[in-house]
Order: sequence, then structure tokens, then C-alpha cells
Amino acid sequence: MKLGTPRWWYARDRRVMPVARALLTPLSWIWAAATARRIAGTEPADPAVPVICVGNLTMGGAGKTPVVREVARRLAGRGRAVHLLSRGYGARLAGPVRVDPGVHTAADVGDEPLMLARDFPVWVARDRAAGAAAAAAAGAEAVVMDDGHQNPSVRKALSLVVVDGETRGEEWPFGDGRVFPAGPMREPLARGLARADAAVILLPADLPQAAPDLVRALDAVPVLAAHLQAAVAPPPGRQLGFAGVGKPWKVERALQAAGCDLADFAPFPDHFAYDEATLRRLADRAAQFGAGLVTTEKDWVRLPPAWRARVVAWPVRAAFDDEAALDALLARIGL
Repeated sequence: MKLGTPRWWYARDRRVMPVARALLTPLSWIWAAATARRIAGTEPADPAVPVICVGNLTMGGAGKTPVVREVARRLAGRGRAVHLLSRGYGARLAGPVRVDPGVHTAADVGDEPLMLARDFPVWVARDRAAGAAAAAAAGAEAVVMDDGHQNPSVRKALSLVVVDGETRGEEWPFGDGRVFPAGPMREPLARGLARADAAVILLPADLPQAAPDLVRALDAVPVLAAHLQAAVAPPPGRQLGFAGVGKPWKVERALQAAGCDLADFAPFPDHFAYDEATLRRLADRAAQFGAGLVTTEKDWVRLPPAWRARVVAWPVRAAFDDEAALDALLARIGL
């Protein structure tokens, strides 16, 4: 059974869940050492087109995919033939395969690639180097890679790391700095920033600016700010929301901040596979409130086709506060 993201990971105070942290710390040393060894020991392949990696320093929930879409949109707006590349989390197909939304399902290629393929050519490949080469052979002038900051197999022209900007209350994107499974980090912060060209702090729509101490924590690289904004208003009337993403509680907050009359909210683990029984329970719960059903685009593509007409997909986008700063980074690599 897939478990949800532990919220205690994001508590900065080491006194929160101290026993769990202590017991899992030796495993985190092994994880960090294995990651460092893999990165140091791999010679990256050059696909002959610029690869822009939009990655994470943490295990998920930072908002990486909306940033991928926005970077691709900026490139397409400049007339570049941009293709996207993903490993395809949980995908049945090893690839390289170009995603066809009319043929493939989320089980075939993963939920994020299927969602993004409605806007851009998207390739799924467990072998990222082979995927980038396939995109280049198909005419890509630039490849935006969704995730892969810790994947050394492809030469990256530009590496962006996305950081969750929610720091209100007890939340801190890096927790107490420990690596998985003792904390949310994929690798130590300083080590991950050393390979990055810039950090993108993705802020909730209702948080005007990043916390100064978060900006200082990232001062080893240029820092860009972006806001996660609703692409459209939430559906009218009472709604029961649900989401299976890295930090489902962020979806609940975002719906409320956008003015959704949220009667209830059901969180699920990231990439959760919705079955008929689960969806019926959600529908029955919504009926108790006289509410509709709303979820994220990423969750919506994982729904059985018969349920998609019964659930509203609520899209969001990453809006950069300083678009010129993003354009300058792209110009640096000839895009």
C-alpha cells in the first residue's frame, strides 16, 4: 500500500517526531551516499539539443510540473520547437515513446506526461538519455525535462530546482534538512544547489512574497519567484475536493484561497490509482453535502473515463513574478 507524504518531514523543529527521525537517519546516510556516488560516477550523454531540467531538491510537492509547463510555454512563444521529457512515474511503458493522449492512459505513461501531452509533445523514457535523443530526432529544438536533477545521464544546459514557498505556520520546505527517509530531501541542500543554475520559489497565490530566510537559504544560486495561480475559477457551488499529489493539503488551501466553497477534502498518496470503490465513496460523501467533485488535472487524468464527466479538473499555472529573469536564463543557453 502506498503511503502519503509524512507532514512531520516539513517541520523545521527537530523535536517533532524525534524517535522516527533518529531511527531513519542511518538509512538517510545510505541514500545520500548512493545518490552522490551515482552522480559522480556517470558521464552524461549529450543529446545535441539544449536540455532544461526542472527538478526538485525534495521528494515531491514543490510544484515542479506547473513550472515545466510555463518554461515550455515561454519557449514555444519564442517559436522554439519544444518537447518535454519525463521518466513517467509508475508507467507501464519503458519508452522512449511519444505520449498520445488519444491512445495512452496514465497507467501506460504516467499521469504528469499524459496531462502535459495535451499542450506539448511529450516523451516518456526510463532511460532519459534515450528519451532526449528521441525528442531531438523528432525535431525538438529544446527539451524540458520534468524531474531529473539527481539523474546524471543527460547533459543539462540549464538546471532549475523548484522549491515550495509555503513557510507559514510550522512548514519549511526542507524540514530539518535530513535526507529521505528521515526527511524530505533527495540530497543535502548545499550539494543539490551546487549543480543548479537557479532556484524557483513557487509561492501560493495568497502569499505575496517568499520568506527572507528561505531566500537566504538559497543564496548560492539566483532565485526566481513564481506564484501558483488558478488558470480558471473553481467550479461554482459546494464542492468536495480530493487530490493524490505530493502535498495534498496544498491543493485544499489553494482551492479555499481561490474562493471555492469547499465542503470537505480527501487527501490521497501521490500518484494514487483511483478505483471504483474509492470514487463511489467520494461521490456518496459529496452527495451528503449536496456538493460536486473537484480535483487537480493530474488526478483527473488518472480517473476511469466514466468518472471524468462527473469530476471537474481544476487547472493551475505557475506565473513568474519576473518573466524577464526567466527569459534571461533561457537566453544564456541560446534560447
